[in-house]
Amino acid sequence: MSHTSSGLPIGRGLLYLIVAGAAWGTAGAAASLVYRASDLGPSALSFWRCAIGVVLLLAARLLRPRVRTAASVPARLLRPRGRTAAPVPARRRLLRAGATGVGLAVFQTAYFAAVQATGLAVATVVTLGAGPVLIALGARVALGERLGRAGLTAVVGALAGLAVLVLGGGGATVRPWGVLLALTSAAGYSVMTLLTRWWGRDGGTDNSATTVGAFAVASACLLPFALVEGLMPHTADPVRLLWLLGYIGTIPTALAYALYFAGAAVVRSATVSVIMLLEPVSAAVLAVALLGERLTPATLAGTALMLGSVAGLAVAEARGARAVPAEPVLV
Repeated sequence: MSHTSSGLPIGRGLLYLIVAGAAWGTAGAAASLVYRASDLGPSALSFWRCAIGVVLLLAARLLRPRVRTAASVPARLLRPRGRTAAPVPARRRLLRAGATGVGLAVFQTAYFAAVQATGLAVATVVTLGAGPVLIALGARVALGERLGRAGLTAVVGALAGLAVLVLGGGGATVRPWGVLLALTSAAGYSVMTLLTRWWGRDGGTDNSATTVGAFAVASACLLPFALVEGLMPHTADPVRLLWLLGYIGTIPTALAYALYFAGAAVVRSATVSVIMLLEPVSAAVLAVALLGERLTPATLAGTALMLGSVAGLAVAEARGARAVPAEPVLV
Protein backbone atom coordinates (compact mmCIF):
# COMPACT_ATOMS: atom_id res chain seq x y z
CA MET A 1 0.00 0.00 0.00
CA SER A 2 1.56 3.26 -1.05
CA HIS A 3 2.00 6.27 1.20
CA THR A 4 0.94 9.70 0.12
CA SER A 5 2.79 12.92 0.75
CA SER A 6 1.10 13.24 4.16
CA GLY A 7 2.50 9.86 5.25
CA LEU A 8 -0.94 8.21 5.68
CA PRO A 9 -1.53 4.94 3.80
CA ILE A 10 -4.49 4.92 1.40
CA GLY A 11 -6.06 1.95 3.20
CA ARG A 12 -6.02 3.74 6.53
CA GLY A 13 -7.43 6.87 4.91
CA LEU A 14 -10.34 4.81 3.57
CA LEU A 15 -10.96 3.34 7.04
CA TYR A 16 -10.92 6.84 8.57
CA LEU A 17 -13.52 8.03 6.07
CA ILE A 18 -15.79 5.04 6.67
CA VAL A 19 -15.74 5.63 10.44
CA ALA A 20 -16.33 9.36 9.92
CA GLY A 21 -19.31 8.75 7.63
CA ALA A 22 -20.88 6.35 10.11
CA ALA A 23 -20.34 8.82 12.97
CA TRP A 24 -21.86 11.68 10.97
CA GLY A 25 -25.02 9.61 10.62
CA THR A 26 -25.65 9.90 14.37
CA ALA A 27 -25.59 13.72 14.31
CA GLY A 28 -28.99 14.08 12.64
CA ALA A 29 -30.79 11.99 15.25
CA ALA A 30 -29.02 13.84 18.08
CA ALA A 31 -29.88 17.22 16.50
CA SER A 32 -33.53 16.21 16.24
CA LEU A 33 -33.54 15.39 19.95
CA VAL A 34 -31.92 18.78 20.68
CA TYR A 35 -34.69 20.54 18.74
CA ARG A 36 -37.31 18.61 20.71
CA ALA A 37 -35.70 19.38 24.08
CA SER A 38 -34.99 23.10 23.56
CA ASP A 39 -35.53 26.15 21.38
CA LEU A 40 -32.00 26.03 19.94
CA GLY A 41 -31.86 27.02 16.25
CA PRO A 42 -29.60 25.70 13.46
CA SER A 43 -27.01 28.50 13.67
CA ALA A 44 -26.69 28.21 17.44
CA LEU A 45 -26.51 24.42 17.26
CA SER A 46 -23.78 24.62 14.61
CA PHE A 47 -21.86 27.13 16.75
CA TRP A 48 -21.95 24.96 19.85
CA ARG A 49 -21.03 21.92 17.76
CA CYS A 50 -17.94 23.70 16.37
CA ALA A 51 -17.01 25.36 19.68
CA ILE A 52 -17.10 22.09 21.61
CA GLY A 53 -15.25 20.39 18.76
CA VAL A 54 -12.41 22.92 18.69
CA VAL A 55 -11.89 22.67 22.47
CA LEU A 56 -11.67 18.87 22.32
CA LEU A 57 -9.43 18.87 19.24
CA LEU A 58 -7.10 21.45 20.74
CA ALA A 59 -6.87 19.49 23.99
CA ALA A 60 -6.10 16.29 22.08
CA ARG A 61 -3.45 18.08 20.03
CA LEU A 62 -1.76 19.52 23.14
CA LEU A 63 -1.80 16.20 25.01
CA ARG A 64 -0.69 13.89 22.22
CA PRO A 65 2.94 12.71 22.21
CA ARG A 66 5.31 14.27 19.73
CA VAL A 67 5.97 12.03 16.72
CA ARG A 68 8.41 12.31 13.88
CA THR A 69 6.53 12.65 10.61
CA ALA A 70 7.52 13.50 7.08
CA ALA A 71 6.61 17.11 7.81
CA SER A 72 8.86 17.27 10.91
CA VAL A 73 11.95 15.50 9.53
CA PRO A 74 14.74 17.86 8.39
CA ALA A 75 14.75 18.46 4.65
CA ARG A 76 18.25 17.01 4.25
CA LEU A 77 16.94 13.61 5.41
CA LEU A 78 13.98 13.53 3.02
CA ARG A 79 14.49 11.73 -0.25
CA PRO A 80 11.19 11.47 -2.12
CA ARG A 81 11.31 11.02 -5.84
CA GLY A 82 11.58 14.25 -7.75
CA ARG A 83 11.10 16.79 -4.97
CA THR A 84 11.48 17.55 -1.29
CA ALA A 85 8.44 18.46 0.80
CA ALA A 86 8.89 21.99 2.13
CA PRO A 87 7.33 23.34 5.32
CA VAL A 88 4.07 25.20 4.76
CA PRO A 89 4.43 28.96 5.49
CA ALA A 90 2.34 30.35 8.35
CA ARG A 91 0.33 32.60 6.02
CA ARG A 92 -0.61 29.65 3.85
CA ARG A 93 -1.61 27.61 6.89
CA LEU A 94 -3.91 30.43 8.00
CA LEU A 95 -5.41 30.61 4.52
CA ARG A 96 -6.07 26.87 4.52
CA ALA A 97 -7.72 26.96 7.94
CA GLY A 98 -9.80 30.00 6.95
CA ALA A 99 -11.08 28.56 3.67
CA THR A 100 -11.82 25.16 5.23
CA GLY A 101 -13.54 26.77 8.22
CA VAL A 102 -15.85 28.87 6.03
CA GLY A 103 -16.76 25.79 3.99
CA LEU A 104 -17.42 23.86 7.19
CA ALA A 105 -19.67 26.59 8.59
CA VAL A 106 -21.69 26.83 5.37
CA PHE A 107 -21.98 23.04 5.03
CA GLN A 108 -23.27 22.42 8.56
CA THR A 109 -25.53 25.42 9.04
CA ALA A 110 -27.17 25.33 5.61
CA TYR A 111 -27.94 21.64 6.08
CA PHE A 112 -29.55 22.14 9.50
CA ALA A 113 -31.56 25.04 8.06
CA ALA A 114 -32.63 22.92 5.08
CA VAL A 115 -33.88 20.21 7.44
CA GLN A 116 -36.06 22.79 9.19
CA ALA A 117 -37.29 24.30 5.90
CA THR A 118 -38.11 21.23 3.82
CA GLY A 119 -37.72 18.22 6.10
CA LEU A 120 -35.01 15.66 6.74
CA ALA A 121 -35.70 13.47 3.70
CA VAL A 122 -35.51 16.14 1.00
CA ALA A 123 -32.64 18.01 2.68
CA THR A 124 -30.60 14.82 2.91
CA VAL A 125 -31.21 13.61 -0.63
CA VAL A 126 -30.44 17.03 -2.16
CA THR A 127 -27.33 17.75 -0.06
CA LEU A 128 -25.76 14.32 -0.22
CA GLY A 129 -27.00 13.71 -3.76
CA ALA A 130 -25.58 16.94 -5.18
CA GLY A 131 -22.30 16.60 -3.26
CA PRO A 132 -20.77 13.73 -5.26
CA VAL A 133 -21.76 15.34 -8.57
CA LEU A 134 -20.23 18.72 -7.66
CA ILE A 135 -17.10 17.06 -6.26
CA ALA A 136 -16.63 14.79 -9.28
CA LEU A 137 -16.88 17.78 -11.62
CA GLY A 138 -14.59 19.91 -9.47
CA ALA A 139 -12.02 17.13 -9.09
CA ARG A 140 -11.97 16.59 -12.85
CA VAL A 141 -11.49 20.29 -13.63
CA ALA A 142 -9.25 21.41 -10.76
CA LEU A 143 -7.35 18.25 -9.80
CA GLY A 144 -7.36 16.22 -13.01
CA GLU A 145 -8.85 13.20 -11.21
CA ARG A 146 -10.77 10.79 -13.44
CA LEU A 147 -13.63 8.72 -12.13
CA GLY A 148 -13.43 6.06 -14.81
CA ARG A 149 -16.24 3.72 -15.79
CA ALA A 150 -16.20 1.81 -12.50
CA GLY A 151 -16.19 5.03 -10.47
CA LEU A 152 -19.05 6.50 -12.48
CA THR A 153 -21.07 3.32 -11.99
CA ALA A 154 -20.41 3.46 -8.24
CA VAL A 155 -21.53 7.11 -8.02
CA VAL A 156 -24.74 6.38 -9.94
CA GLY A 157 -25.43 3.34 -7.77
CA ALA A 158 -24.80 5.31 -4.58
CA LEU A 159 -27.12 8.14 -5.63
CA ALA A 160 -29.81 5.64 -6.57
CA GLY A 161 -29.42 3.95 -3.20
CA LEU A 162 -29.63 7.28 -1.42
CA ALA A 163 -32.84 8.20 -3.23
CA VAL A 164 -34.43 4.83 -2.41
CA LEU A 165 -33.28 4.96 1.21
CA VAL A 166 -34.44 8.51 1.95
CA LEU A 167 -37.48 8.90 -0.27
CA GLY A 168 -38.68 5.30 -0.36
CA GLY A 169 -41.05 5.86 2.53
CA GLY A 170 -42.94 8.60 0.70
CA GLY A 171 -44.55 11.63 2.26
CA ALA A 172 -41.70 14.01 1.49
CA THR A 173 -42.58 17.67 0.94
CA VAL A 174 -40.35 19.70 -1.39
CA ARG A 175 -40.02 23.42 -0.65
CA PRO A 176 -37.88 25.57 -2.99
CA TRP A 177 -36.22 27.53 -0.18
CA GLY A 178 -35.21 24.33 1.57
CA VAL A 179 -33.82 22.88 -1.67
CA LEU A 180 -31.75 26.04 -2.21
CA LEU A 181 -30.36 25.73 1.32
CA ALA A 182 -29.52 22.07 0.70
CA LEU A 183 -27.68 22.96 -2.53
CA THR A 184 -25.77 25.64 -0.61
CA SER A 185 -24.79 23.02 1.94
CA ALA A 186 -23.63 20.68 -0.84
CA ALA A 187 -21.52 23.49 -2.34
CA GLY A 188 -19.85 24.16 1.03
CA TYR A 189 -19.12 20.45 1.50
CA SER A 190 -17.73 20.17 -2.02
CA VAL A 191 -15.38 23.14 -1.62
CA MET A 192 -14.18 21.79 1.73
CA THR A 193 -13.48 18.33 0.28
CA LEU A 194 -11.72 19.60 -2.85
CA LEU A 195 -9.50 22.01 -0.93
CA THR A 196 -8.53 19.31 1.57
CA ARG A 197 -7.55 16.95 -1.24
CA TRP A 198 -5.71 19.67 -3.19
CA TRP A 199 -3.62 20.74 -0.21
CA GLY A 200 -3.05 17.14 0.85
CA ARG A 201 -1.28 16.46 -2.45
CA ASP A 202 1.31 19.19 -1.75
CA GLY A 203 2.91 17.43 1.21
CA GLY A 204 3.92 18.85 4.57
CA THR A 205 0.30 19.19 5.69
CA ASP A 206 -0.46 18.94 9.42
CA ASN A 207 -4.03 17.64 9.34
CA SER A 208 -4.46 18.06 13.10
CA ALA A 209 -3.55 21.76 12.99
CA THR A 210 -5.73 22.31 9.91
CA THR A 211 -8.73 20.68 11.64
CA VAL A 212 -8.34 22.77 14.80
CA GLY A 213 -7.95 25.95 12.76
CA ALA A 214 -10.96 25.13 10.59
CA PHE A 215 -13.21 24.65 13.61
CA ALA A 216 -11.94 27.85 15.21
CA VAL A 217 -12.74 29.81 12.03
CA ALA A 218 -16.15 28.12 11.70
CA SER A 219 -16.98 29.01 15.33
CA ALA A 220 -16.03 32.65 14.75
CA CYS A 221 -18.14 32.80 11.57
CA LEU A 222 -21.17 31.28 13.28
CA LEU A 223 -21.06 33.28 16.51
CA PRO A 224 -22.82 36.46 15.19
CA PHE A 225 -25.65 34.41 13.65
CA ALA A 226 -25.96 32.34 16.83
CA LEU A 227 -26.21 35.50 18.94
CA VAL A 228 -29.02 36.85 16.76
CA GLU A 229 -30.83 33.50 16.79
CA GLY A 230 -30.36 32.91 20.51
CA LEU A 231 -27.11 31.51 21.83
CA MET A 232 -28.36 30.22 25.18
CA PRO A 233 -31.23 27.74 24.80
CA HIS A 234 -34.31 27.49 26.97
CA THR A 235 -35.09 23.96 28.08
CA ALA A 236 -36.99 22.06 30.75
CA ASP A 237 -34.32 19.33 30.84
CA PRO A 238 -30.86 20.98 30.93
CA VAL A 239 -29.01 17.77 31.83
CA ARG A 240 -30.35 15.97 28.77
CA LEU A 241 -29.57 18.96 26.56
CA LEU A 242 -25.97 19.21 27.84
CA TRP A 243 -25.48 15.49 27.27
CA LEU A 244 -26.77 15.77 23.70
CA LEU A 245 -24.60 18.81 22.92
CA GLY A 246 -21.59 17.05 24.44
CA TYR A 247 -22.20 14.00 22.28
CA ILE A 248 -22.65 16.06 19.10
CA GLY A 249 -19.44 17.96 19.80
CA THR A 250 -17.47 14.78 20.54
CA ILE A 251 -18.33 11.82 18.28
CA PRO A 252 -19.82 13.22 15.03
CA THR A 253 -17.70 16.39 15.26
CA ALA A 254 -14.27 16.25 16.95
CA LEU A 255 -13.65 12.57 16.20
CA ALA A 256 -15.42 12.34 12.84
CA TYR A 257 -13.98 15.52 11.33
CA ALA A 258 -10.44 14.73 12.50
CA LEU A 259 -10.71 11.40 10.68
CA TYR A 260 -12.41 13.03 7.70
CA PHE A 261 -9.75 15.69 7.11
CA ALA A 262 -6.96 13.10 7.46
CA GLY A 263 -8.63 10.66 5.05
CA ALA A 264 -9.78 13.30 2.55
CA ALA A 265 -6.19 14.51 2.15
CA VAL A 266 -5.05 11.17 0.68
CA VAL A 267 -8.13 9.66 -1.03
CA ARG A 268 -9.54 10.83 -4.36
CA SER A 269 -12.22 13.48 -3.92
CA ALA A 270 -14.98 11.59 -5.74
CA THR A 271 -14.30 8.51 -3.64
CA VAL A 272 -14.52 10.62 -0.48
CA SER A 273 -17.91 11.99 -1.49
CA VAL A 274 -19.38 8.54 -2.09
CA ILE A 275 -17.98 7.04 1.12
CA MET A 276 -19.57 9.91 3.05
CA LEU A 277 -22.94 8.67 1.81
CA LEU A 278 -22.61 6.16 4.64
CA GLU A 279 -24.11 8.92 6.80
CA PRO A 280 -27.76 8.22 5.86
CA VAL A 281 -27.08 4.48 6.04
CA SER A 282 -25.97 4.71 9.67
CA ALA A 283 -28.86 7.08 10.37
CA ALA A 284 -31.32 4.53 8.98
CA VAL A 285 -29.78 1.73 11.05
CA LEU A 286 -30.07 3.86 14.19
CA ALA A 287 -33.67 4.71 13.40
CA VAL A 288 -34.53 1.00 13.23
CA ALA A 289 -32.37 -0.16 16.14
CA LEU A 290 -32.91 2.65 18.65
CA LEU A 291 -35.95 4.66 17.62
CA GLY A 292 -38.25 1.76 16.81
CA GLU A 293 -38.83 2.60 13.16
CA ARG A 294 -39.96 -0.18 10.84
CA LEU A 295 -37.42 -1.91 8.59
CA THR A 296 -38.93 -1.42 5.12
CA PRO A 297 -37.91 -2.95 1.76
CA ALA A 298 -36.82 0.55 0.69
CA THR A 299 -34.45 0.74 3.68
CA LEU A 300 -32.93 -2.64 2.84
CA ALA A 301 -32.61 -1.94 -0.89
CA GLY A 302 -31.16 1.54 -0.46
CA THR A 303 -28.69 0.40 2.18
CA ALA A 304 -27.53 -2.51 0.01
CA LEU A 305 -27.03 -0.26 -3.04
CA MET A 306 -25.04 2.33 -1.13
CA LEU A 307 -22.89 -0.13 0.80
CA GLY A 308 -22.13 -1.97 -2.45
CA SER A 309 -21.09 1.27 -4.14
CA VAL A 310 -18.88 2.30 -1.24
CA ALA A 311 -17.23 -1.13 -1.13
CA GLY A 312 -16.62 -1.06 -4.89
CA LEU A 313 -14.98 2.35 -4.75
CA ALA A 314 -12.87 1.40 -1.75
CA VAL A 315 -11.55 -1.71 -3.55
CA ALA A 316 -10.78 0.33 -6.68
CA GLU A 317 -8.98 2.99 -4.63
CA ALA A 318 -6.89 0.40 -2.80
CA ARG A 319 -5.92 -1.33 -6.06
CA GLY A 320 -4.91 2.00 -7.56
CA ALA A 321 -2.78 2.74 -4.52
CA ARG A 322 -0.97 -0.61 -4.77
CA ALA A 323 -0.23 0.09 -8.42
CA VAL A 324 1.76 3.25 -7.51
CA PRO A 325 5.29 2.69 -6.14
CA ALA A 326 5.81 3.88 -2.59
CA GLU A 327 7.69 7.08 -1.83
CA PRO A 328 9.65 6.22 1.34
CA VAL A 329 10.86 8.75 3.89
CA LEU A 330 14.40 7.90 4.98
CA VAL A 331 15.23 8.88 8.54
